[in-house]
Order: sequence, then C-alpha cells, then structure tokens
Amino acid sequence: MLVNHQATGDVCTLMMCLQDKSMVVRQMMWLMDHIFKYTNFGIVSLVHGDFFIRQGKAYRDQQLVLLKVHLEKYYRSRDRKWIILFPEGGFLRKRRETSQLYAKKNNLPFLTHVTLPRLGATEVILKTLLAQQENGTPAGGDRAQADRKHKGLQWVIDTTIGYPDANPMDIQTWILGYRPPTVTHVYYRIYPIKDVPMETEALTDWLYQRFVEKEELLSHFYKTGAFPPLPGHKKAVPREMTLNNIWLFLVQSLAFLSGGHFVGEIPKYIGVLAWSGHSLEGRKNAE
Repeated sequence: MLVNHQATGDVCTLMMCLQDKSMVVRQMMWLMDHIFKYTNFGIVSLVHGDFFIRQGKAYRDQQLVLLKVHLEKYYRSRDRKWIILFPEGGFLRKRRETSQLYAKKNNLPFLTHVTLPRLGATEVILKTLLAQQENGTPAGGDRAQADRKHKGLQWVIDTTIGYPDANPMDIQTWILGYRPPTVTHVYYRIYPIKDVPMETEALTDWLYQRFVEKEELLSHFYKTGAFPPLPGHKKAVPREMTLNNIWLFLVQSLAFLSGGHFVGEIPKYIGVLAWSGHSLEGRKNAE
C-alpha cells in the first residue's frame, strides 16, 4: 500500500480501514517514522516485526540497507502478505516547501496537497519482495505448487487519504477526542505488480505519476467534499465498513491503559533518578 502522509493520525485511519479485512492486519508489515516507537503501541509494533525509519540525509542510505535486511529476515518468515509505505518520507506540512523547491529546480510537477515521493524504500521493497507470479497465477506452473511457496507482492494499492478542509487529525486527536466527529475519506486504486516498472528511472516516473494523480484527487476532494466518481458514474459511492465494536473497545481500552501505565511510571523513574542523584551527592560530601 502506497499512502500519502499528512499527520500521525494517518496510521490510525489505516488501522481502522483494515479492521474488517479478515487476516490483513495480522499479515501486514508497517513502515513508519521512528517516533512511533515511543508511543504506547510502539512495543506492539516492535514485537509484530514492523520497521521504524529514521528520517534525514544522514540516515537515508543506512536505513535502506537495514530495511532490506529486515524484509529478508521477517517478511516471509512471519508470513507477511501486506506492507504499508508512506513514500513521501514525512508529513506534508514539513516536506511541502522543500518538495516544491526541488520540483522547480528540476522541472518536476509542482504539488500542493502532496509532495514528491522518494524512491528509496519503494525500490527496496519491490526488488526484495517482487512476485514471481502474475497476480496469483504462476507463470508456467500449477497453482498448487505456487501455493506451497510464499508468493511475493502481487498488487500495489495506491491509497489516498482525504480530510475535510485539508485539516488532518493527529494521534492526539484520536486519543483525546478534542475535535468534533469528522468523516475521513479514503480512495483506492489498484495496480497489478506486473504493470509496475522495476528500472530506477521508469519506476521514479511511475511513482511521480501516482502522486500527480493524488494531487488531482485531493484538489477535487477539497473543492467538492468528495473524491471523483468512477468513469460512467455520477458520484462516488462509499463502501460501508463493518466493525466489531466489542473488539474495538477492548483494543482501545488496552491501548489507553498501556499508555496510562507508561505515563504513570514516569514519576517513579524520575523519583529513582532523583534519589540516585541525591545519594551520589551525599557520597561526594561524605568523601
């Protein structure tokens, strides 16, 4: 899944979108900013085998090497079949100005509602997890034999998240609920992996084109309040999501309690550090 990135709440939005997709959540690997490691679900993500990316030029090359190693070690061994990536490499508000300057300098599309995606992680993922079959049908072999082996990536799901009035929700809003209820719109486009070019230059152009399309989709969304309809339709028809409210209540309660426990433990650690500092100071005075 290739997703545009506006705020920390995008992760929560995707988690909600995927809850009614059978085994998808269990079989998914997330690539997210390293800051999420320090949230109350960070330990869960670590145990789950997700990958935390450090941003910045100083870390970029090293992170791509680590990502490749991580995919080779965990993706197939843990029976992962989905992977989520934010190709922009950061939040819209932080990257927009830099992206636009880069676009002007290199005669690339000037984008406002998204930023130019970075190729690195996308290329590593595709080359490491490239499917050997075409959309579930093995080339020159029978399906039963293919099913005994772990299939590589079969599809790219281009996912566009739209928040009303271009006002994204951060994770604090999700937890504390200090904003009125809002409807978040999610638009999907699906591409067979065989249609995605693997050569670096062609893949870059293909990825840029996806984000040019996202720009057009979001421009339409912010003007009309809805994503454009499919060809031959007068309006876009949303699909109803069916969620297990009891299950959601239990998960959210666990997240809240774990977060509260973490916050509650902080004064204890501060107290221990203060006591240790006092003991050291007392020892120095005694000496």
